[in-house]
Amino acid sequence: MIRLIAAVFAVILFADCCTASAAGTNNTDPLSTTAEKSGFQTTGRYDEVIRLCAAYQKAYPQAVRCIRFGLTPEGRPMMALIATRTGAFTGIKARQLNIPVLLVQGGIHAGEIDGKDAGFKALHEVLNNRAAKGALDKQVLIFVPVFNIDGHERFGKWNRPNQRGPEEMGWRTTAQNYNLNRDYAKADTPEMQAMLRLINDWDPLAYIDLHVTDGAKFEHDIAVMVEPIYAGNKDLRALRELRNAGLAFRDAVIGDLTLQGSLPLPFYPAFVVDDDPASGFVDGVSTPRFSTGYFLTRNRFGMLVETHSWKDYATRVRITRNAVISVLSQIAAHGTEWLATAREADARAARMAGASVALSYKATDKVRTIDFRGYEYTRTMSEVSGAVMTRYDDTKPQIWKLSVRDDVQPDITAVAPLGGYIVPAAHAAWVAEKLTLHGIIFRKLTQPMLTTALETFRADKVTLALKSNEGHQTLALQGTWKAESRDINTGSLFIPIAQPKSMLVMSLFEPMAPDSFVAWGKFNNAFERKEYMEAYVAEEVAREQLAADPALAAAFKHKLATDPAFANSADARLNFFAQRHASWDERLNLYPVMRIGVVPE
Repeated sequence: MIRLIAAVFAVILFADCCTASAAGTNNTDPLSTTAEKSGFQTTGRYDEVIRLCAAYQKAYPQAVRCIRFGLTPEGRPMMALIATRTGAFTGIKARQLNIPVLLVQGGIHAGEIDGKDAGFKALHEVLNNRAAKGALDKQVLIFVPVFNIDGHERFGKWNRPNQRGPEEMGWRTTAQNYNLNRDYAKADTPEMQAMLRLINDWDPLAYIDLHVTDGAKFEHDIAVMVEPIYAGNKDLRALRELRNAGLAFRDAVIGDLTLQGSLPLPFYPAFVVDDDPASGFVDGVSTPRFSTGYFLTRNRFGMLVETHSWKDYATRVRITRNAVISVLSQIAAHGTEWLATAREADARAARMAGASVALSYKATDKVRTIDFRGYEYTRTMSEVSGAVMTRYDDTKPQIWKLSVRDDVQPDITAVAPLGGYIVPAAHAAWVAEKLTLHGIIFRKLTQPMLTTALETFRADKVTLALKSNEGHQTLALQGTWKAESRDINTGSLFIPIAQPKSMLVMSLFEPMAPDSFVAWGKFNNAFERKEYMEAYVAEEVAREQLAADPALAAAFKHKLATDPAFANSADARLNFFAQRHASWDERLNLYPVMRIGVVPE
């Protein structure tokens, strides 16, 4: 009974808070937002962020700093607010004082702009000790109101057609049409490069990524997902502890939201079969192109917060604000402990050499059934699309009995090299830039290493995507690492595995990792044949080889008899011999990056 009374009181308290904000905002308050002034019908343009950033620093000079950490392709300043009462207004100072840093980011998809208005609301309340009292005495909050700023200024009424409010909002992608929420690992965009520099400067313990879902209609109003929970190297004890901390972090926030009247979910509510609720859900771990998958590889928390697009804007902002306040409270209560665990994970990650490391994850076929708060719906053939379509009646709540597959296990794994990775001099310049952005330790070799025992990866199968993705023609490889002696030139890069970001290093350089540089097409030239033997020359070469080598002749005859595709292809038949000629390119399908078992002097 006591817990029930507390829950009811919490709901009333938060309802009163937001009603006052919507209906009783002082329009002359220099810290009020367009959203508050309009009763959360509209949201402001980016000039409001610039104004508020300066206004908060002026209003709270001892607790807030307004900084510019980058510039967008269209020349707009990327602004962040640093809020703390610890005096740690630099990353160096925060590390010296052992103070946890929390980074809250809104508007990576600028149509999903709840995080901007909710973040300002939460910040105002925390600074005035109306919520999360004393939280800023124990942490540094970095608030980035809008990440995708150029997209934010592509303002329009129907930029999110399957979302209720605000009246106008920004666009999903950047001015260069990049989806920033696919760019953490590859770091193509000026915006992400600026964000990574900010992250390196501050090393946040937790990175909170605020979104709004797409998808079906149902009663649940928010989803909260955290890693590390499922993921993490099982051979590293501290990472297992960090996973447990991740579970505690997620469940505490979900608990707070539940007390405040929400119906939170611990997974993204996307159906296995699009538009078919009966197909249920599959949970998983995002790859490092996404924030939660990326921060996992840095031994830090990544939290994805997704309010439900069919709730009105005032409701979504209120619930997002509640999530931000809960996160601030959790970091205040446990941040020092979790920071120590994360640093233990860093130390153990630096001793990863020879360990088996998961590069991706997937759910097994193990199924459980949950009660899901949906609405009555029908599925009928549409005369418009010619397909079976779902129609929801959101006036009639209904409990759905749905399957969930959330037994998430490692999928692709690799054994960490004993020494590290070698990037040849030909690729050193662009790779060095990427490594610097990620804060990865590396060095340039100042003298050659001749006939060094290495591991090289030759692709047995190369599959190019049929269309581009984020401006890249992505690539999938199959093959294995094998011992081989090769020369290493001066100017090549050595990336040691013995460093805190060893999981990130492997995610970028293991050729079968889903977000490696090679998977994103950065080495596609290595898998393109550039030199050819004329057909009439290949004919002569073939006859010479057949006459000189009876075993080869027998193998050719056998392949003709057993492989119809080979027998019917003139190119394949001539290539059979061209590959055995001295002119054949031995580097074709050879991944340029090598693994080394020792640390070069």
